[in-house]
Amino acid sequence: MMDVLKPDHTKAKPPERPEDFSGSVRLHYMVRPEEPGKVELIGVFFEAGARTIPHTHSTDQALYVVEGEGIVATEQRRRIIRPGDIAVIPANTWHWHGATRASAMMHISMRPSGPSNWKVEKKNWGEY
Repeated sequence: MMDVLKPDHTKAKPPERPEDFSGSVRLHYMVRPEEPGKVELIGVFFEAGARTIPHTHSTDQALYVVEGEGIVATEQRRRIIRPGDIAVIPANTWHWHGATRASAMMHISMRPSGPSNWKVEKKNWGEY
């Protein structure tokens, strides 16, 4: 069966693990698979200045920016992301992402289901 999905702020809820975020963030789980390898789709709504803490995923992750302006960062690089941009983060890459201090941002996180590690070293995360 095929689905056509759209992120909806009115269906977004606070994160189950608020300690994985800094600032105000709401999540709309559009697809939340139980089976490994199925695609997970999350609409992530960041208020200005909100972001994830550094983390890794066991699978590649794509972030499609729908509105606002954000940042996606790895240990080596930080990039400003805007509507229409797609950031692809390879599996097991230390990274964080979120809104800029001046703009809210909404992106869709897309990745095969699998574990994430939210207990990685913070490294340069404080240099926002």
